[in-house]
Amino acid sequence: MTHPHGLDPENPSGRRAFLGKLAATAAAGAAGLTLTSALDPDVLSAAPTTAPDAEHWLDNLKAKHKQLVDAYEPNDGWPLGFAHTFLVSQTPADSGGAVIVLRHMAMPLALTHEVWARYKIGESLKITDPATKQPAVKNPYFKPAKGVLLDDNMSVDRLIARGAIIGACNVALHVFSGMLAGNAGVSKEAAAKEWIAGLIPGITVLPSGTWGVNRAQEKGCTYCTGGG
Repeated sequence: MTHPHGLDPENPSGRRAFLGKLAATAAAGAAGLTLTSALDPDVLSAAPTTAPDAEHWLDNLKAKHKQLVDAYEPNDGWPLGFAHTFLVSQTPADSGGAVIVLRHMAMPLALTHEVWARYKIGESLKITDPATKQPAVKNPYFKPAKGVLLDDNMSVDRLIARGAIIGACNVALHVFSGMLAGNAGVSKEAAAKEWIAGLIPGITVLPSGTWGVNRAQEKGCTYCTGGG
């Protein structure tokens, strides 16, 4: 199945088109969207909004050892598993802090079940639910049933509860919400608002995922790829 608007993340031409949309959206955001009228109307028609506390999203990262997991693909939940593994490898006397940036194709992992169902995210982005082995109709890594994941503690909600700091790419949020707006029968503007409102509590919207990767490394995090 291909993406709405003919974009399929599994083939090179579809990926190039998606990356082109990301680049155009990021450029527009950096310029205050003064160039919106010159962009492909499918890219973005509403100005991105960024959490007002984005510059302070890492203020609570106080641990001695700090690691960033760069989640740019869902990768069957392994970016979350890597953060979990890092945390459980520490000791109370030698603490560790985990940061996860959900960007590019992994950004939807930041959303609640309701948004996944309404926008058919699993079907559209070809994300399989490990519980059903079918296209996910909910976020497979948010409050999953016991025993579904390799380790129950690698779920988004449990990582947040343990102090992991998670940020979501605002650029990818706007691109994907615009692309999938038709699945919910709403405008791109309405979809973006619903996706922002549907972020899992505790996750911060970042200006972009690459911005988050940079800030986490400037804060002293070592880098771990989320793979894909």
